[in-house]
Amino acid sequence: MVSVFIMRRTDLPARDLRILDPLLSYPSTLLGRERAIVINLERIKAIITAHEVLLLNSRDPSVTPFVQELQARILRHHQAFSSKHHDHHTDSDPDHDHVPDAIKILPFEFVALEACLEAACSVLENEAKTLEQEAHPALDKLTSKISTLNLERVRQIKSRLVAITGRVQKVRDELEHLLDDDDDMAEMYLTDKLADRRPFGSFGAEGKMKS
Repeated sequence: MVSVFIMRRTDLPARDLRILDPLLSYPSTLLGRERAIVINLERIKAIITAHEVLLLNSRDPSVTPFVQELQARILRHHQAFSSKHHDHHTDSDPDHDHVPDAIKILPFEFVALEACLEAACSVLENEAKTLEQEAHPALDKLTSKISTLNLERVRQIKSRLVAITGRVQKVRDELEHLLDDDDDMAEMYLTDKLADRRPFGSFGAEGKMKS
């Protein structure tokens, strides 16, 4: 089964995978584990490791733009990583690492995490903009003519606004909870933890995406 494969690959317990089950309703969640980051934010259901991203709903058309953006970012990260790794072996200047303009490359997991967070926020932002565009004409009509139809239209928009506000608050609460907990933040440094476990002299992968 796919879930067993993922559990073996990431060392995640079954309860963490249930958070990503599209058939179950779980609140916004962002978890740091020993070998993975679990993300359930809006339409983004992903598992990030130190060298790959597992998207559990990659075939969902609504996340296609995110998949394309994530692939582009991973490719840029791979290119930057390869270039820096090459420069590290070819540059004979001992002060090279101290040059102010030297490229600082984020660990792979934070490149992927940033893409996930931006995608989740973009979903909420776009829905809010769409609702705003619908709200102004509806309110104008209600102001000019009070009718059952216009009142119902405004009521529906208000209900959608309350729902979006609740979703935004859940994402915000999850992020604030994470930022306030130093231990949870430390768990997300997967590359550093992988380096601590890796035998001396070996190298890890520089990033990929799996669906």
